[in-house]
Amino acid sequence: MRRTMPILFFFFTLVTLGVRVCVVFAKPPDTAKIVFGANREGNREIYLMNPDGSAQMNITNHRADDIYGAWSPTGEQILFASDRDRFLGSWDLYLMDPNGQNVRPVFGKSEERRHPEWSPDGKQIAYTRFDAGVGYIYIATSDGKNEERVAIGGTPAWSPDGTEIAFVVKTGAKRWEINILNVRTRKQKAFFPPKATPSWLRAPRWSPRGDKLAFSWLHRVPFVDFLKTETIYTVNRDGTGLTQIVDEAGPEVTSPVWSPQGDTLLYAQDSEEARRSLQIFKIVLGEEQPDQLTDIGIWNTPEDWFDPAYALPVSPQPQLLTTMWGELKRE
Repeated sequence: MRRTMPILFFFFTLVTLGVRVCVVFAKPPDTAKIVFGANREGNREIYLMNPDGSAQMNITNHRADDIYGAWSPTGEQILFASDRDRFLGSWDLYLMDPNGQNVRPVFGKSEERRHPEWSPDGKQIAYTRFDAGVGYIYIATSDGKNEERVAIGGTPAWSPDGTEIAFVVKTGAKRWEINILNVRTRKQKAFFPPKATPSWLRAPRWSPRGDKLAFSWLHRVPFVDFLKTETIYTVNRDGTGLTQIVDEAGPEVTSPVWSPQGDTLLYAQDSEEARRSLQIFKIVLGEEQPDQLTDIGIWNTPEDWFDPAYALPVSPQPQLLTTMWGELKRE
């Protein structure tokens, strides 16, 4: 009630002054959309496309670099990282509507923040923040408040039930592993791989049911040959059932993204041509032949997949409210 009264007074004041007020809420997509990053004109931008690769559209259109797009659970917002405020000297996190409009910073004070991820209920975000050159996992409310450092590492991924965060941490000169943080207790433990051997791991992603994790993995040495052997795997939450999803076609296979149904994975793969280019592919689990979704530009990587059929119920959110100032009434 305390919050409601000032808002009502604000609108009452506008009406008495003869100002026409409209409340506008960001609209989520009506159909499934993939958000991805691409470098097609000399800088990295955020794009949308249909699940079959059609209707590719640049939604940031900014001279800066914009990457790591993440759909809000309702599809009403996209969280992303950008260096557009370069005079501040660092990357930071921003929000925008699905059409690329209404861009605004998440935090009042700029820091080096990347790899954003929404909590399943949309109330919090997790991300990598670099303090003195070291990457840490942070959690904050979605309005940029209550920022808290919870672990050392990077590329956080929130479990669908909201209880855990998977992330990558370097534990040796040639070893990266997936750790899992209990969000409630803040305790963490090593998850994968189980053996203390050289290992290069990137980009863990939970399946929609939370029973599996997908990730890119290189577990062969020497690492000089990693471009020919890094590829996509899945593993059960209990650590069993390790499965290679994509053949070691090389040079580089990385950045897995699950479909909302949980039966398909997107990933990025580098070509072996002299002029290498990273393109996006889609593979149905259990099948061997992937579909290529992009073929333009030198860098394309999948970031998130939204489908309104699998989204949370859409409800008005205060942070999405926009006041449109109209003309003064004339008597």
